[in-house]
Amino acid sequence: MSDVLLLEKLEKSYNWGKPNAISVLKGVNLSIPRGQVVALVAPSGAGKSTLLHIAGLLDTPDSGRVVVNGVDLSGASDRRRTEARRAELGFVYQFHHLLPEFTALENIVLPQLANGTGRAAAETRARALLDQVGLSARHDHRPSALSGGEQQRVAFCRALANAPKLLLADEPTGNLDPGTSETVFATLMGLVRETGLSALIATHNLELAAKMDRVVRLDGGHLTE
Repeated sequence: MSDVLLLEKLEKSYNWGKPNAISVLKGVNLSIPRGQVVALVAPSGAGKSTLLHIAGLLDTPDSGRVVVNGVDLSGASDRRRTEARRAELGFVYQFHHLLPEFTALENIVLPQLANGTGRAAAETRARALLDQVGLSARHDHRPSALSGGEQQRVAFCRALANAPKLLLADEPTGNLDPGTSETVFATLMGLVRETGLSALIATHNLELAAKMDRVVRLDGGHLTE
């Protein structure tokens, strides 16, 4: 089983004008095989967002390798990294970040158009994804007309619009009440399992983490199982 994500010996430090750098990642290693869902648990400020940003090619490590779907992108150009993000990666955040002036359907169509998909095919896929999460009747609603749980389900669909190999999620249910969080998380896991995605999902909720295939913990710059 090949790895969709391989992180090797990642080092990352920040020095916000202080004499001594703040080391956030210290030799972090992580591999995620195809189809595996991994929970990332970390105390606040431990660097989980930094790790997700590096894995998602939004940031670069000081040293180490980032291999996505068998391709080493550690030293890739900005253009190549952007292409890889569009084609290989899907992102979900704590806040949905849907574009308020567009409908649910349009929010899912837009990333497909940016990736070169024709409008008709993009709309067909968007409708299919909305149907999968039980929102087929809400396709023409703007985000302001949707509940928090519905907004996040649309965000899941948008993340999967270009059929990525890897989903990266940063506290995807953190803004929701406990009941809605459980329902929305079950929807996310259903989508992931149905599509055979690999996923790295950061969460503070240990009950949700326990429902994934593996749990890794980031603390003190080190990643442990």
